[in-house]
Amino acid sequence: MTEQKKKRVWLRYLLIAILSVMILTVALVLPLRWLNPLTTAFILSDDKVESVWAYQRWAALDEIAPMMQMAVIASEDQKFPDHYGFDFEQLKKVLLASGGPSRGASTISQQLTKNVYLWSGKSFFRKGVEAYLTLFVELLLPKERILELYLNVVEFGPGVFGVEHASEKFFQKPPKDLSRVEASLLAAVLPNPKKMLVSKPSPYVYDRALDIRFAIRNLGGVNYLGQLKKQKINK
Repeated sequence: MTEQKKKRVWLRYLLIAILSVMILTVALVLPLRWLNPLTTAFILSDDKVESVWAYQRWAALDEIAPMMQMAVIASEDQKFPDHYGFDFEQLKKVLLASGGPSRGASTISQQLTKNVYLWSGKSFFRKGVEAYLTLFVELLLPKERILELYLNVVEFGPGVFGVEHASEKFFQKPPKDLSRVEASLLAAVLPNPKKMLVSKPSPYVYDRALDIRFAIRNLGGVNYLGQLKKQKINK
């Protein structure tokens, strides 16, 4: 076999491999457009969780107070309706911050991907896989669905996953009845829910919750969620 034929064979194998990985990724992500995940990688890896079955406490987006939806966006990803999975401007700010990066710049889409499919850690390999999967999450799922999935799988306290569980545990009410203050407290602990507790908020958590309420107002309140509906129409 000539060298040129060998190159063609290897190129064919490479294309088949790439296509196979892409098809597998679509098969992994696309069902989430209609089906709620039974559990997630993060839930399965947590030894404090009461139940590994995320679907048991699932709340549809219209069963979650709009203020709770806004609190998460204001806290975690203020450009959520407009980006395609990555907030490069925020990432640049974090990387160039004095003293080095002190916080993450992951979008809601990236955090959803990590929670559902991956593991904790900061290796370049994990970040690369996260970025790859995030592209498909953004391509295949409407923004409203991404937000619904995120609110139902993210950790709000040690072993407390999903807004339904958190709302009942910390405030003894369903998530549709959460107040602005309660929603901001839940969102305030998301950067580190194992140390920043809703049940015993530190002064830092109270200040962060206040900042989140200010951010919600600056974004235009719950009217901001209308941008997500426009995205849904386009998909």
